[in-house]
Amino acid sequence: MTITVQAIYEQGVLRLTEPILLEEGTHVEVIVITKESQSLEKNPAEILAEIAAMPLEANHDEFSGRDYDKILYS
Repeated sequence: MTITVQAIYEQGVLRLTEPILLEEGTHVEVIVITKESQSLEKNPAEILAEIAAMPLEANHDEFSGRDYDKILYS
């Protein structure tokens, strides 16, 4: 099961900002992503929009988006 919640680090302890439904004594794995580092990352919609805006062919390069299948599957 995966649950994403916000937390605040205070006096050496992560304090959740909202309750979660877990049995007492449940072992969990914690991955910490700070808000500062998230602001530099792009969300999936932004990444896909950048990919969609890329040209299919470049003037100065032999490889283009049109060659994708040929290169990948031949």
